[in-house]
Amino acid sequence: MGRMSLFDSPLLLGFEHFERTLDRATRAASDGYPPYNIEKTGEDSLRITLAVAGFAHDDLNIVLEDSQLVIRGRQAKEDERVYLHRGIAARQFQRAFVLADGIEVEGAELAKGLLHIDLVRPQPASIARTIEIKSAADRDGADASMNVEGPRRTSK
Repeated sequence: MGRMSLFDSPLLLGFEHFERTLDRATRAASDGYPPYNIEKTGEDSLRITLAVAGFAHDDLNIVLEDSQLVIRGRQAKEDERVYLHRGIAARQFQRAFVLADGIEVEGAELAKGLLHIDLVRPQPASIARTIEIKSAADRDGADASMNVEGPRRTSK
């Protein structure tokens, strides 16, 4: 038996991309590595912080794919070390966040084992324009000046 979906209703046509987005978000949330925080840093700004202990700058990759922010980490193999206990995870990871429309990635910084990614939602520029108000007399005058047969064409 197949999985029942919120979008299986015949009244909801064309919402497949929403279902795929929800599936991606659910799958990404099920894995707890690496741990992360999301904090509000301003009225229109956010910061995602991932704990990436042991990962160097070159081991990390951040890509914005459509509306999905994807962070990948892959450490180079170290064959010469012999561990008696290995409690610090050194596995590769991929963590994805679905961004709302209008959210932009402002920058990223790696400091003290934490990867900070700053997001911002820029305020749309307020555009004001004056709309000319025409009177009925202007329109009636334009109609009267036109020939009943329509505009005449002259051949050259």
